[in-house]
Amino acid sequence: MKIFKSQSSKFQLIIVLLFILPVAVSGQTVTVEQDPQIEQLLTEKRTINSSITVSDRWKIQIFTGDNENSRKVLTEFKKEVKTIDCTIIFHTPSYKVWVGNFKTRIEAERNLIEIKKKYPNAFLIKPNK
Repeated sequence: MKIFKSQSSKFQLIIVLLFILPVAVSGQTVTVEQDPQIEQLLTEKRTINSSITVSDRWKIQIFTGDNENSRKVLTEFKKEVKTIDCTIIFHTPSYKVWVGNFKTRIEAERNLIEIKKKYPNAFLIKPNK
């Protein structure tokens, strides 16, 4: 047969079949018991992931600079504004502090007006993936 080009591929197929066939023939069923907290964690992870989406959302950049100062700005912003998400993004060679996850530009612009009172260099962005 020309399907198998070498003896090693025939040998690998035989080994795989020897392991798969007994399991398939035996008809054993496996019951997995899952801790209820796992489902809770998955739900929380899905919520967090949905708030992190970058594609079709608007953000406000309030700072760009080195790591230490960006962490200070992020901490300061989190203390002042608890309702808006914020994160640090690294784009070589600087760190950027992005706040918000706005669905529409109008919503982002409204928040930008308030944020500019404290961070006058803030501006609106719509990051790519």
